[in-house]
Amino acid sequence: MIDFRPFYQQIATTNLSAWLETLPAQLKQWEKTTHGDYAKWAKIADFMPNSTACINLKDKVESIPTEPLSAGEQQRIVHHLKQLMPWRKGPYHLHGIHIDTEWRSDFKWDRVLPHLAPLKDRTILDVGCGSGYHMWRMVGEGAKMVVGIDPTELFLCQFEVVRKLLGNDRRANLIPLGIEEMQPLAAFDTVFSMGVLYHRKSPLDHLSQLKAQLVKGGELVLETLVIDGDVNDVLVPADRYAKMKNVYFIPSVPALINWLEKVGFKNVRCVEQAITTLEEQRKTDWLENESLVDFLDPNDHSKTIEGLPAPKRAVILANS
Repeated sequence: MIDFRPFYQQIATTNLSAWLETLPAQLKQWEKTTHGDYAKWAKIADFMPNSTACINLKDKVESIPTEPLSAGEQQRIVHHLKQLMPWRKGPYHLHGIHIDTEWRSDFKWDRVLPHLAPLKDRTILDVGCGSGYHMWRMVGEGAKMVVGIDPTELFLCQFEVVRKLLGNDRRANLIPLGIEEMQPLAAFDTVFSMGVLYHRKSPLDHLSQLKAQLVKGGELVLETLVIDGDVNDVLVPADRYAKMKNVYFIPSVPALINWLEKVGFKNVRCVEQAITTLEEQRKTDWLENESLVDFLDPNDHSKTIEGLPAPKRAVILANS
């Protein structure tokens, strides 16, 4: 099983030390209720090589072993990585293997990064981090420590496998909890919440929980689905949205800014909006499921299969 003790040791002498009052007990409880395949997934990291490698996290997430692997060794690694499908967020370039994930998360990162306060030497929280792609890019920007939280066991195991192929880099850590389970730490310089808000039944509670993790004056990076409209426009899907059953509220940008101001954020501004394209989210050999093309009206890609506005995403920055 995955050992969280190194993380406890890392945060013991930092501003995150108060988390040790609750986190170990929470993770012990979490281990009692994990997915039936968790033990199998968690062991896959053991099959990854311990070879030294050159690491590039600035331009991509890449490891190049100092001694090239044989074709057989690469094939063995691919076999184990495929057992962790679907791979949704990436891409990863690890030991000569290209994990061509469903999402080109580098597209989003390239849109978001120019607007951010410099990440160098910052302590960062990434809420709903998935397999951790953006966390590694944050490390590549010089972050001191990046903590991702996501309760999905498969994402945790994908993250640990990538970490192993990146030489067991400990500057990023993934904790399998949701934001609602975190005590208010007020300890992070930057908090990211990307692709999470529309999955929350109570979006204002989510925004308040994000604010509770920031130091005074810290920066929130919020990326979420939006619709066109004014401050009073919010889409509440009657059933599914793009075949997703867990989409609750999709606000207009003015409505979203209003929500953030209502919970106490300052200097709230929208810095970027983009339609999700079929180049950014698509089927690959690392995904057995449907993807964006299956979620849109085949005759009109400006609408979802349900006839609702097609996915449009905005990036909002704010300060605590």
